[in-house]
Amino acid sequence: MNRPPKLKWRVTRRRFLLIGAGTLGVLGVGVYGGLKAIIPSLVDGIATEAGGGSGPSKPLLWFGIDPQQGVTLYVPKGEMGQGVQSMMAQLAAEELELEPTQLQIVVANSSQGFDNLYGTYGSSSTTSLYNPLRQAAANLREMLRIEAATQFGVPVSKIVAAKGACFIQNKPDRQLEYSKIVAAKIGEWVEPTAVKLKSRQNFTKIGKNTPRVDVRDKVLGKTQYGMQARVPKMMFGAVARSPQFGATLKSANPGDVALMPGVKKVVIDIANNFAGVVADTRTRAWNALAKLQLEYVNGSNISQSELDRLVTAKAGEGTVVRVRGDVNEALKNPVVAAYRTPLAAHAHLEPLTALVDMGQKTIEAWVSTQDVSLEVAALEQAFGKDRPIVVHGMQMGGSFGRKGNQTAVVEAARLSQAAGVPVQVTWTRKEEMQNSLYRQPSHAVLRGNVDPKGRIVAIEHTVASGDILTGRLDPPIVGQILAAGYQIDLGIFSGLFSPYEIANYRVHTRLINLPIPTGLWRGIGLFPHVFALESFTDELAYSVKVDPIEFRLLNLPTTEQGKRLKAVLEEVRTKSQWTKALLTGTARGVACSFSNNTAVAMVMEVQVGGGSERSKSPPAIQSSNPVKDIGLPQPYSMPAQPIQVTRVVIAIDPGLVVNPNGAALQARGSVVMGLSSTLIEQVTIENGAVTQQNFDDYPILRLSQTPPQIDVHFVASDLDPQGMGEPVIGPVAAAVANAVFALTGQRLRDLPLQLKS
Repeated sequence: MNRPPKLKWRVTRRRFLLIGAGTLGVLGVGVYGGLKAIIPSLVDGIATEAGGGSGPSKPLLWFGIDPQQGVTLYVPKGEMGQGVQSMMAQLAAEELELEPTQLQIVVANSSQGFDNLYGTYGSSSTTSLYNPLRQAAANLREMLRIEAATQFGVPVSKIVAAKGACFIQNKPDRQLEYSKIVAAKIGEWVEPTAVKLKSRQNFTKIGKNTPRVDVRDKVLGKTQYGMQARVPKMMFGAVARSPQFGATLKSANPGDVALMPGVKKVVIDIANNFAGVVADTRTRAWNALAKLQLEYVNGSNISQSELDRLVTAKAGEGTVVRVRGDVNEALKNPVVAAYRTPLAAHAHLEPLTALVDMGQKTIEAWVSTQDVSLEVAALEQAFGKDRPIVVHGMQMGGSFGRKGNQTAVVEAARLSQAAGVPVQVTWTRKEEMQNSLYRQPSHAVLRGNVDPKGRIVAIEHTVASGDILTGRLDPPIVGQILAAGYQIDLGIFSGLFSPYEIANYRVHTRLINLPIPTGLWRGIGLFPHVFALESFTDELAYSVKVDPIEFRLLNLPTTEQGKRLKAVLEEVRTKSQWTKALLTGTARGVACSFSNNTAVAMVMEVQVGGGSERSKSPPAIQSSNPVKDIGLPQPYSMPAQPIQVTRVVIAIDPGLVVNPNGAALQARGSVVMGLSSTLIEQVTIENGAVTQQNFDDYPILRLSQTPPQIDVHFVASDLDPQGMGEPVIGPVAAAVANAVFALTGQRLRDLPLQLKS
């Protein structure tokens, strides 16, 4: 089997360029002591997720115009259901003065020159494209106006652009469509400079609820996903998987497999740990693969109990990545709690898939991927750079980080090279479930103190976690030094740090070397960290009998981040009717987080039973009396039912919202995925392998379990667009756990949450 492609040290995920050349110098010479002294400031740079973005704004890179197709917009981002194509159409249409529906959307392939903009990660698409795409559209509009003025024989000041055409001011009957202007153009286009972008108050499309550009094709079944890619003479491949993590292929006996109906080629490559079959159908390829006699050796026999033992944090152990004040002195008789998050699968509906044609002059691939440039790098690593490589990014049937780590592309390429025809490899559900790059397991121990006025005095936070990014950095020495010398993983910092003002604060991380492959999962470290931090914040609030929302507001800093979190907490308190009485058997919980420069606050209403009687709501605690006794939750006689979330209220400050409906759908999707992981999902290990095989033994949240009401509220902001795809998943688990505690008195600290009878 093939390893996932290495990530170059320029890592774009989470803007890790902030590490800087000085740090690279320390890493390069292996001066462990030198880097250790600057780790806290280094981490501050990594954890800073600045807004805004820059990229190429050349109009002819982004757009094409011809009489038949009209205006074409080339999209360098992967579409996996998040609506990136619709967002880009809105941005472009705003400055180009046409409707989004007038744009033909074409996914840009790897050869079209978008460089670092290809990756679709980290809630960065809108942030990174907001300025360069608008600038490219504005420049193109002015180029068209200048040319229209020439063709009309009037000054440029007399030309108005609107609805995909240029016309003479006050003479709308004298107009030229953009395509006609281009068709009549003689000579080279000259790009203008210093074209001013529209101010926000003049937007007519950005910030409005514009229908998605891809809905019609999806409803009519016209959208082509990666699994549906077809080229002439193509065949289908199947690749063997080792039965245990880390096992290598010792021997392979093809027997009579090559003689089976439809089989084109059997490929055995012991040196590259590879065995596969090419056939005329997927089913025949899979059936033939099952007949190969393969022997694997040196696999791991790790069990779930051993995994849990390895990933267990001990207070104060590991590398200090943030510190201020005197934590040891301040932590007297602390509140102590530990939280565990398990392995989880991505569970996207479309498995990994890639179609590759290993031609003599060009390698061409059609891949469901979040980053075509990574697929190019993987093919170059495996086959060299002796011929051009073109990768076409296909519509993805879900991803959540998994398809930023494609291995199917090299598998299909090996089979194509051996068989001499284009080959498509599509993983089965069992392969996907048992050979993935899982969400890392993590365990956190928190110790903290609060003064009588409800202010946090000290917190020590220790995290043990599996790998996210470190094992895939290129050059490998970077990951090796960070892992072996400092127990640091670059992916762990999202959501790691408490957003509250804490005078005495220390955070330790310990990277655990596991035989199980782990990697990117929606929000990377955000989901497990916020579960621990915001659950513990609730525990601190209850320790001094302060209302949970008031406690958070009391402890926020007066920084810009603190002000934005305060705004979303106050908004969610109002919209959720936090102090209003609920039916007996229902309670509310709250959590908040800050990531990707986006502030999120969330209130969950949960039940484990029903009833018609009203229960008393804890009185609100005003800041002038923050220690008023709200009491502890009083358990009631619970029926043996699972936790049900009946209502979710979210307040979000993601900067400017390009399409409110689209952003609200993203938020709801994050909630549903987060609830599935909070209440149900868990990958378990036995004898070096995943025990789950399909959705029958790895269930995900069903429609009947989905909250009937998910209210999304956006807080107005002067900022440009910030992250939206990942931040909302952060508070989900903690908000549910806090609501369960408010209802039952049970503090659930392990995911998935399971009530005791």
